[in-house]
Amino acid sequence: MRAVRIHELLGPDSLRVDEVPAPDLGSLSPTDVLLDVRAAGVNFPDVLLSRGKYQFKPAPPFIPGGEAAGVVRAVGSKVTTLSVGDRVAATMIHGAFAEQIVVPELAAVRLPDGVSFEAGAATLLTYATTLHALEDRARLGQRRDRRETLLVLGAAGGVGLAAVQLGKLLGARVLAAASSDEKIATCLEAGAEAGIVYGREDLKERVKALTNGDGADVVYDPVGGPYAEPALRAIAWEGRYLVVGFASGEIPKIPLNLVLLKGCDVVGVFWGSFAAREPAKNRGHAERLLAWVGDGSLSPRVDEALPFDRAGEALARLEGRKVRGKIVLVP
Repeated sequence: MRAVRIHELLGPDSLRVDEVPAPDLGSLSPTDVLLDVRAAGVNFPDVLLSRGKYQFKPAPPFIPGGEAAGVVRAVGSKVTTLSVGDRVAATMIHGAFAEQIVVPELAAVRLPDGVSFEAGAATLLTYATTLHALEDRARLGQRRDRRETLLVLGAAGGVGLAAVQLGKLLGARVLAAASSDEKIATCLEAGAEAGIVYGREDLKERVKALTNGDGADVVYDPVGGPYAEPALRAIAWEGRYLVVGFASGEIPKIPLNLVLLKGCDVVGVFWGSFAAREPAKNRGHAERLLAWVGDGSLSPRVDEALPFDRAGEALARLEGRKVRGKIVLVP
């Protein structure tokens, strides 16, 4: 079968399409399923993997890709919730950029009728990360006395747009911060109520102005870098600052006196560890998310679908912040 592999930890240019052995049906474990991949989502961890900078560091050559959608080809003897022929989406640490993949039953969820493979492959990692962040870690939408404000940094990217849409769905007022007017327009279309072009506007002062001086109740930060401290300075009393990732490449150093003065929480969001530790709960999140995609409550934005032989280009565009939403690869 064909698969995209990273041969050296030199970034997107190190990807190429290889012929590799297909999974052996005879070695399928009782709780695994074998999928014929129809689409695979491209995410920022794939960029980090290509440079050896992710938390998990497989030895080259290896197949990147953390999410895919496809058709069940075979199931293990103890699989009860999926059948051959089912259309599903699935997540994994890496390995999705291949024509066939094996995943645990709990990592795969049926696609609702009408949800395309491309949309399915663009949903689980970004939206599951974000639902875990907003609902489990920040408790967004659980207050009954008032509507909370959510500030999303990097709001036009994959997880950023997921946060915009899910924040609105959970009842928050969403403020989107991004690097250009064009990206802000994308965020407003996705449900943000206001936008902030950082680099041109003072992030802290603009958030304060948009919240009558109160600040944002929750900050969703997948970027890190120079805007982390201004965003923390713009947080409300007893706010929650969600540390989601460091797409800027810079891990910020936060003055802890701000945490004291704001009475706020700085909350880590490590979805991969959560999914491994609580697979049943994570699968429940995935089922809810795909149901929302099926009924139109969520609309994953697929920027473009590219063939496997353009995988390096896909990662380079993501690394260069030239993607609005998600790119998916198709075999």
